[in-house]
Amino acid sequence: MYYTYILQSKKDNKLYTGYTQDLQKRFIEHSKGLNFSTKGRGPFDLIYYEACLNRDDASSRERYLKSGMGKRYIRNRLKRFLSLTGEEK
Repeated sequence: MYYTYILQSKKDNKLYTGYTQDLQKRFIEHSKGLNFSTKGRGPFDLIYYEACLNRDDASSRERYLKSGMGKRYIRNRLKRFLSLTGEEK
């Protein structure tokens, strides 16, 4: 299984979207500042993830969630949660 996931920085409330085969390991890497894209933005909350059957599906889903339509989808899906954490609309 592969996972497409979204993290929210507790520092600036911004979102980060990625995909991985080992979600727990990847979350730890982000938390320890081992990922260039999120270094210095932690700590994080894992606020959303989806399981995919293969890497291509996870990668495609990541690209979609990073698009304008994908961001709207996530904001609508997590509307109540994001309003509680102060994420901008």
